[in-house]
Amino acid sequence: MLEESSELIGLQVYTKEGIFLGTVDNVVMDIEEGEVNGIFVGETNPLLVEESKSTLLPFRWISAIGDIIILRHFPERISISGESE
Repeated sequence: MLEESSELIGLQVYTKEGIFLGTVDNVVMDIEEGEVNGIFVGETNPLLVEESKSTLLPFRWISAIGDIIILRHFPERISISGESE
């Protein structure tokens, strides 16, 4: 899909409804498999994540990657207790 996982850092992330979630701060890799397991999104939208906490998203939630990242799945809202609403 991409030549380097570092190309993901800095991309804006949007829900499938087009709501801005945040920007990719880091990538979680499985070194043994050479695969991306997830993305770490920082300074998230407070409407989607309580207190704009940084959030780790599994790579399987991603629908498309280009100039931005579009998610195929995201809970209605994530609370600090870790429970999605």
